[in-house]
Amino acid sequence: MGRIIVCRHGNTFDKGDTVTRVGGRTDLPLSFSGKAQAEALARHFSGTHFQAAYCSSLRRTHETATAILDAQPDAPTPAVLSFLTEIDYGPDENVAEEKVVARIGETAMRAWEEDSRVPDGWIVDKQAIHSGWKALLTEAARLPKADTILVVTSNGIARFLPDVVDAVPVGLQPKLKTGAWGEIDCNTGTRIVAWNERPPA
Repeated sequence: MGRIIVCRHGNTFDKGDTVTRVGGRTDLPLSFSGKAQAEALARHFSGTHFQAAYCSSLRRTHETATAILDAQPDAPTPAVLSFLTEIDYGPDENVAEEKVVARIGETAMRAWEEDSRVPDGWIVDKQAIHSGWKALLTEAARLPKADTILVVTSNGIARFLPDVVDAVPVGLQPKLKTGAWGEIDCNTGTRIVAWNERPPA
C-alpha cells in the first residue's frame, strides 16, 4: 500500500554542448546543470523517507539517486536493477539529435515521443521493462501505506511505466524530462497521481 517516486536523472549536457542520443551504451556523468537538477530533487524530497531506492548502473542515474538520498538521514543505499538501464539506440547511440531525426524522420521521432513507438534500429525489450516495473509496483503495494520507494532511471525506461499502471490520467504524455519526477500510488490498485513534474531549481 505504499508508493513509488520515479525520477529521471539530471542533464548530461549543458547549454552550448552538442546534444546526442544517449542510451545504455553511453555512460555519461551529470553535467553542471544536471547536478543542479539533482540538487533540486534532493531539496524537494528532503522530507520524504525512502524505504528502498533503485537505479541503473549508469553514472547519471546513480549520481542523481545519491544526491536525493544524501539529503535525508538513514537513507538506503541505491540498489542497481538491470532493467532500469536506458535502452539501446542502435545506430543512433551517441549520435547528434539532428542526425537521428534525419535518419528516422520527424514522424517516427514524434511517434516515439508521444506514443513510445520504437523506431527501426532501436533495441527495446518491452517485455523485460514491463516485467521490471510490475515487480516494483508489487513491492510497493506490499509496503505500509506511508512508505515510499525511490526509482531513478532514464526516459526510455520511465516512459513504459504508465503501460502497466491501472489508472493513468487522460492524455498523459509518457516522456519524463530530465530532472523530473512522477508519483505512483499503490494503495488500491495502482494509479499515477503526478507525472513529469519538476521541482523549482
